[in-house]
Amino acid sequence: MIIEDTGLGLFQVEVRAQGASFLSDEPIASGGMASGPGPFDLLGAALGACTVMTIKLYARRKSIGVSHVQVMVTHHRDGASQRDVFERSIFIDGAITEDQRKLLLIAADRCPVSRTLCKGSDIVTNRSETAIATARRVDDATHIRAMEKACDELETG
Repeated sequence: MIIEDTGLGLFQVEVRAQGASFLSDEPIASGGMASGPGPFDLLGAALGACTVMTIKLYARRKSIGVSHVQVMVTHHRDGASQRDVFERSIFIDGAITEDQRKLLLIAADRCPVSRTLCKGSDIVTNRSETAIATARRVDDATHIRAMEKACDELETG
């Protein structure tokens, strides 16, 4: 993906990934134009999207009758520890038992983005000598493989 400033406002950037593009920005109260989700909103969206995808994948694999999954994610920084906290509320609709619901919530905790946020990541920064002209779509199956692995782990205990 490629992210670059738009030249409009102090914080507005365009994000191009997987053939789509959207704006990211900060709220007006923070000096932005509120033209798109902020960086922590995007992290929360990644967590929520991965959660829904992993629950749906696991439900399909186990033939659990899930008809709809909805996740709400909020973010704040804990004042005492200074750690970021992402709070996730999960709604699962369908004709499912309490045991199935518990399994699906375990699957949510094993979603790849949840694991990444809990473990932390290494970030490697390199300097580019030239501007990056275009974003080529790369069919990266890393996420789908990680979701499959999380579901496999649940099945094998």
